[in-house]
Amino acid sequence: MITLSIEQCRIIGIMLEKETTTPEQYPLSINGITTACNQKSNREPVMSLSEADVQNSVDELVKMNLLMIDHKASGRVSKYFHRFCDTEFGYLKFTAQQRAIICLLLLRGPQTPGELRTRSNRLADFADVSEVESALNQLQNLNNQTLVKKLEREPGKRESRYVQLFSDFEYSNVVEAETINAQLQVSSSEDGKQLAQRVTALEQQVTALTEQIACLTELLEDK
Repeated sequence: MITLSIEQCRIIGIMLEKETTTPEQYPLSINGITTACNQKSNREPVMSLSEADVQNSVDELVKMNLLMIDHKASGRVSKYFHRFCDTEFGYLKFTAQQRAIICLLLLRGPQTPGELRTRSNRLADFADVSEVESALNQLQNLNNQTLVKKLEREPGKRESRYVQLFSDFEYSNVVEAETINAQLQVSSSEDGKQLAQRVTALEQQVTALTEQIACLTELLEDK
């Protein structure tokens, strides 16, 4: 099983994305990879990598035989293409749907089937969410390998999220933190409701006391 850093995951995800969505710009230069890594939309988390950072990660991926320099490219700038999947050099073979899901999970972290379907329109066609779920099930046991994992459903959410298992980044810590945060928000909301109820009750008591004082004042004035 391939193990990647979070930066390497971003680079492989970019390679899969650009090969499909902008084939005229693929293979990619270090500058192109860096720009795509630091893109503020369609990326989670948003990164701020230097070209040196990207070059280091690219060099590591080349040593792992997951990227390769395109020696056919003209010009002085080196360009790279991936050997991550669907090549004669690797064992990972994906359908278009499976590849799209892996690409999105590498680029955007844990996501629900609904989010994956919405975000995959340029990568693959899914008729409905059930097709996404079917592809996810396949990726949980693809040639006896578990490539994605279903996470525990978060409080208040209807769907569970899925995460890719190529990364050495521990998403369970993120999920745990998000769960605690959600619980705190629920607790805070409940505390707010209780406070509002107490304020309402106090206002009613003040109104009643004000009326009683007014009545007593009238009686004293009459005497």
